[in-house]
Amino acid sequence: MAEDRASEPPSIPPRASIPSGDNSVWADVSPLLHAACQDLQEGELIHGDNFNLFAAMSALEIMDPKMDSGIACTYYSLDEAIENGVAPVPVSADKTTDVQCVIDIMDHLLACEATWHKGHSLAQTVYSCLYLLRPERTLSHALLHSYCKVIRATCKAILSVVSEARTHEEEDLFTMSYGLPLSGDGDEKCLSLLNAVEETISRQLRSCKASSSKRRVSEDIEQLQNNPDLEEGYCKALLCRLRFRKHFYHLLMSMKRPQGRGLEMARKHIASCISEIDYIKKSSDFLRVNAHEMSKQNLENTTASGCQPIGFDASLNSRLSAPTPPRSIKILCWEKALEYFMKLLQDLDAICSCTLAPSLEAALLFVVKFQKSKPDLVARAHLQLLLVQDGKLYGRDPIFSMITRAAGLPEVAEMHDIQKNEFMVQLGQLVINLLKILCTNAAWQRRKLGKMLQDWRVTYVQLEMSFKGEFEEASKTSNNKKVCFKMYQHILAWVEEQTYWIAFRFLNLGFELELYSVHDYCMVYWYTYVVLIKLAEKKHLRMSMSSDSAKKKTKKKRDSFKDGEMDYQISAAVLFLQSQIYLSEGLSMMFAALRNEHRIVPLQSPFNTEHEIFVQQFELLQKACVPDHVSYATFKESTIHANFATLAICDYFKEAQRIAKEVKSSFANDPDTMAELRRIEQVAERNSIALNVCRAGALDPKLKISFAFCHHPFYATAIVKRS
Repeated sequence: MAEDRASEPPSIPPRASIPSGDNSVWADVSPLLHAACQDLQEGELIHGDNFNLFAAMSALEIMDPKMDSGIACTYYSLDEAIENGVAPVPVSADKTTDVQCVIDIMDHLLACEATWHKGHSLAQTVYSCLYLLRPERTLSHALLHSYCKVIRATCKAILSVVSEARTHEEEDLFTMSYGLPLSGDGDEKCLSLLNAVEETISRQLRSCKASSSKRRVSEDIEQLQNNPDLEEGYCKALLCRLRFRKHFYHLLMSMKRPQGRGLEMARKHIASCISEIDYIKKSSDFLRVNAHEMSKQNLENTTASGCQPIGFDASLNSRLSAPTPPRSIKILCWEKALEYFMKLLQDLDAICSCTLAPSLEAALLFVVKFQKSKPDLVARAHLQLLLVQDGKLYGRDPIFSMITRAAGLPEVAEMHDIQKNEFMVQLGQLVINLLKILCTNAAWQRRKLGKMLQDWRVTYVQLEMSFKGEFEEASKTSNNKKVCFKMYQHILAWVEEQTYWIAFRFLNLGFELELYSVHDYCMVYWYTYVVLIKLAEKKHLRMSMSSDSAKKKTKKKRDSFKDGEMDYQISAAVLFLQSQIYLSEGLSMMFAALRNEHRIVPLQSPFNTEHEIFVQQFELLQKACVPDHVSYATFKESTIHANFATLAICDYFKEAQRIAKEVKSSFANDPDTMAELRRIEQVAERNSIALNVCRAGALDPKLKISFAFCHHPFYATAIVKRS
């Protein structure tokens, strides 16, 4: 309603002049500005003698809605807005219109909440509702009062989760409350009030559905609104909105329970929320048909009825965003808001489906898989709090215990004094940080992963030196000597393997963020190839050591069958990486051959040479020496002689395809790895065909080759066409 008034200047009430202070007198400069505008040419500005470029960068442009916090403001204060009837209680004297308006308020608040979750200011989204700013005013309106209470409680719960997870660094505005009333008296009892209102409306719905005989018995039940023909429709529309709010709040409370104890209950509330959203969608036709005639059209389409909601003014809180200028915010439309909440519920359901297995490798793979659905901030914050609680995985298992299991050490290692080593404590903190970083958005995640690689390399060196000193001490006792040497070997091998896993993740995120151009693909796939070789080596070393330990146990039991099975599982894990190694090497050599045979136009940039691009793309990897002895010169030596004739000698794509096919049977019970192998197989098969076509038509100038990520998000597929 406030926005409607803003669009009709004559209807705006005259503002009172700003009172003068003891040492200041306010003067109206509008005539001066108007006169200046007549003389100023485009690009000119008024400034004092001491004005400079730095001041220009931080200056505010008067009358610009995005820069001037006062220009778009309809009212100076909340009191002024209330006095002018912006947020009346009740919303309307007519009960039917009142119910319609309250439903519009509910829908617009949902759209505002979704917009806030997307990273906008709380003050200019959810708290643009004047009813939330003065909780005591709605006491006489049970329906509106209970809904506002649960909205405030929900906002507070989400703020708490995001602040605790510290993922709000991605979007600083999310957690800024600007002194808004996030807590009202009795907000902790929001569900009891909501339940009472829900029960009243449920009785009203049952009453209107009852037969005429029963209706006479139920005449003491006051109707929701005045029109008996519309009673059932409005009762249903309100109930699904109230129940969604109730279950959504229960969901947030369930997910906050420590050690994942509330996940099963949370899934039940998620199912209820999804069901209520379906009912909310179904109510839109009824609400649009019966929209109150006096209401104005909602241009932003933030309500199911299409009517402009009453009681909102986004400009009222715009000054609260100081010292930065207020952002120009477009509230999500009603349909987009419902889509957002459906996506959020699906993401939270995926989190609740986590098995909570005491395995660090399983946790890392779960986070990577979860991130493929591109979850938003709220879902990622919940995942992080589930993963890391009190410095433990899922709040249950100490990180040191998880590291020793991941490194393939026996449980007796958990009792060893090695966990007191300061560098092992440091390693534990690195693992915790890794889990947290993997829960951030792709851009933030890549930047943090690149920087933490140096920490992993330094920690490896420190552990190695520390272990040498401790081993010399332990070698005085023959029993301790064997145990310590084995533990040190396992941990160091695991740290190296994890370092290369992080590097591989860092390179893959570059594709997701579209940071590479076609001209970069040759060096990116080559670097991926050398990182994967190291990752496969370290994985094989670590798994071989674990296999040796297992063999010693199984030999005592004369169980040779289990020995063979374990060997096959280990080789399958390494072969899975081997298929990616061949695919990365094949793509690198294909791009190198296309470049060397002038089938791809080389990059002609006045700013960067190929060497400089190499340094820019892999600077963080190079600083961490991941891998060792890799440089631009190494890359040039490996690719400068590549051509289609040499590619014919070793068909990397056919090798990748062959390994992917062979290893499938080993991952029959792992659908995610099976899907990845199928994607690798598809890319390898199509690139092998494209390579043969290019080789056969090497002299055909009409043959054009392009690349697309149609089968895999990271490995490109070559497409050959005749122009």
